[in-house]
Amino acid sequence: MTRLDNLIGTTNPLFEKVEKVFKKNFHDGWEREGASIAVYHRGQLVVDLQGGYSDRSAGRLWNENTRTVVFSATKAVGALCVSILVDRGYCSYGDKMSKFWPEFTQNGKENITIRMLMNHQAGLAALDESISKDDANDFEKMAEILAKQKPNWEPGTKHGYHAITYGWIVDQIVRRVDPKQRSIGAFFKEEVAQKYGIDFHIGLPPSEEHTVSRLSLPPLTHRFKEILHDPRVLIVLAVLHMRSPTSIGRKVRENPQWFKLEQDVNTFNDPELHAMEQVAALGITKARDLAKLFNHFLQGEIVSKVRLAFLVACLKICDI
Repeated sequence: MTRLDNLIGTTNPLFEKVEKVFKKNFHDGWEREGASIAVYHRGQLVVDLQGGYSDRSAGRLWNENTRTVVFSATKAVGALCVSILVDRGYCSYGDKMSKFWPEFTQNGKENITIRMLMNHQAGLAALDESISKDDANDFEKMAEILAKQKPNWEPGTKHGYHAITYGWIVDQIVRRVDPKQRSIGAFFKEEVAQKYGIDFHIGLPPSEEHTVSRLSLPPLTHRFKEILHDPRVLIVLAVLHMRSPTSIGRKVRENPQWFKLEQDVNTFNDPELHAMEQVAALGITKARDLAKLFNHFLQGEIVSKVRLAFLVACLKICDI
């Protein structure tokens, strides 16, 4: 059982149940170390809580300045950046990527649109060429690799989660559509983070590394507890670990090898990864700032309310 002796933050009285559940997760042992949560309701911050350890092995407590890796929540930030470019008329979701990137037409990719890329329909979930850390930090090298990659399926006919490649794809879209040709990290920092006071990093400065919480794998006893609580966890584990060696899913997990997807979460404690501008999985922020970011978005402050209304209408039509 994990006690929560250092709960800090505020909760609107109407949302006290959220605070009770947050505390219960610690007392019942579901939260082993530390966590934070923030909720906006109708434009107001109503829950802002954090507690536990940011690094239990070092005895370091979570505080209001603790940041953490937010994994695939970062993808939503990449999508937000592209929505800004669309809102400003620099591109449309229906544009073919070849309009901005002629070399991208190689190996049957001439009809891939920005919409397909953003919707995980482009068939670029797995790459044939092995990706090193140096490659990942070299946008020209990644452009070359992506441009020559043959799609994993006929673009537009299927969906397949672009777990890591999404980050490099969005970076290429932003660099080629943005009139200033900024990287995804620079674009987000200048157009969003600085304008709205958002503490969210796509590429963390080394001087801020000490603020990042340390991730750890749960012990086997904790995993068994999860399975007993909800046997469907076994289905997830089977899907992740029983794929054919030649399957797209296996290829996604194994390249780049240094990501070690679903094998060792300690990989994501690596300062080299924290410094990468990788909008698929390596955003670093606080719950308060992640919530604040999308509150600004939903209030129609980052993209126009007309664009926002259009996006909401699309979701309703698609019954999402």
